Amino acid sequence: MNSILKTSMELTQNSLTMVTKLSTILNSLNIPGLNIDTTGFERKLLSNDGPEWMGHAERRLFQAKPTDLKPNIVVAKDGSGKYDTITKALAEVPPKSPNRFIIHIKAGTYKEQVLLPKEMTNVMFIGDGPTKTIITNDLNCIRDHPLKTFGTATVGVDGAGFMARDIGFENTAGPPGHQAVAFRATCDMVIMFNCYFNGYQDTLYAHKQKQFYRDCLISGTVDFIFEDAASVFQNCLIIARKPGENQNNMITAHRRKFPYTHSAIVLQNCTISGAPDYLPVKDKSKTYLGRPWKALARTIIMQSNIDDIITPEGYSPMVGTVGVDTSYFVEFQNRGPGAKTEGRVKWPAIKTIDINEAKKWTPGVFLETETDKWISQTGTLCYPDMVPGV
Repeated sequence: MNSILKTSMELTQNSLTMVTKLSTILNSLNIPGLNIDTTGFERKLLSNDGPEWMGHAERRLFQAKPTDLKPNIVVAKDGSGKYDTITKALAEVPPKSPNRFIIHIKAGTYKEQVLLPKEMTNVMFIGDGPTKTIITNDLNCIRDHPLKTFGTATVGVDGAGFMARDIGFENTAGPPGHQAVAFRATCDMVIMFNCYFNGYQDTLYAHKQKQFYRDCLISGTVDFIFEDAASVFQNCLIIARKPGENQNNMITAHRRKFPYTHSAIVLQNCTISGAPDYLPVKDKSKTYLGRPWKALARTIIMQSNIDDIITPEGYSPMVGTVGVDTSYFVEFQNRGPGAKTEGRVKWPAIKTIDINEAKKWTPGVFLETETDKWISQTGTLCYPDMVPGV
């Protein structure tokens, strides 16, 4: 695997120093067979990531250590916080508040289903690290029938303005559970920074409206980044895991069905690779970049490093020929052995674009407007345009 992940603390401390070992991050995920030594693998950090016009107070939400912030509530398994579960802490969130409500979730494994309804707006979760603060569950559509995919989420958010950093979200149901969501966001202006999303089928449910993911890790098997949000994943590590018998991996499954819906899945400057236990079976259980869930699905993969786990065809239909002619699949300025496009399926949906079209899918254009810089104003590390030098 020729890959590297830039994590938040390494990006924001020591003048944006270079990440030199991904093994420390990956080996802590407890993914079977994941034991990688990446010593010597490096990737150039982005320059000008931080918005220069933002004040110190705003930047602190994403760049300060949790111990240097003043959260509204502290949750801790060891009794050092006000509550020992996240659900108990949510009872104190004021409804429809325009102000940021910060919950510091200390290191520990929290097995619960955490749900934030629409009235819980502008909530922020801050953990002690994505391998230290872990929210977990194993709800799934097989064992917990008639529970639907929507209801399996370990964490489900419906309140606008949700943000999180330094937290792991997981669903441990495994392939036998089929649909089993680790994180669901059905709301606007979501920012996830240095978070890990680990699951199998349907790991990350990016349901609706605008969502930005930066320096995150997403692992899974079938449709593990899916639904109909306008979502951009920047500088993320995307790991295909070993699926169940007779299954293939589908990284994305976008669900756009109306022409007026402003939505797409965008992967920018990401690394797409496989867990070591998957590599021996990759010729039998193929991994595709995506498939169209509905007729007008849109998936853009640009400026990313793609390992050789991707089958040459690249894409697969979901139901018959739905989306084969009418969807929008783009690969632009990618690199790595899996980035070769000569063997891709010959669908009308496979598009070739130029740099001007590619810029339309960058965070500063696709998610923000000239008058609404909702990502930038939080101080989140974000490159708003095309990433230079990759």
